[in-house]
Amino acid sequence: VQLQASGGGLVQPGGSLRLSCVVSGDIFSIVRMGWYRQAPGKQRNFVAYITSGGPTDYSDSVRGRFTISRDIGENTLYLHMNNLSPEDTAVYYCNADLRTMEFGSTILHTFWGQGTQVTVSS
Repeated sequence: VQLQASGGGLVQPGGSLRLSCVVSGDIFSIVRMGWYRQAPGKQRNFVAYITSGGPTDYSDSVRGRFTISRDIGENTLYLHMNNLSPEDTAVYYCNADLRTMEFGSTILHTFWGQGTQVTVSS
């Protein structure tokens, strides 16, 4: 199983970006997918998640500005980021809690993508 994140870049304050994360491999089902971010010198923090049924949650710092969505058929996770500020500068990681089928049983795993850099600066 692999998670491939993309879409990061340099954007001016107030601008927008859309991150993508493609999940590939032998997957039985996806339970939940999310985004985390890590600024230089800081710990990795939760940004948003979406469950298999559709419910979402956001950190207070991004609620109302970011929207998480998912294309189930393409196994792709998105993060639409609007009204970006320098405080949003970080490496963004996608994350998936998913099940694989192994020896007749489903096993729950957590996988991480490689991260994509988002820099908000004028």
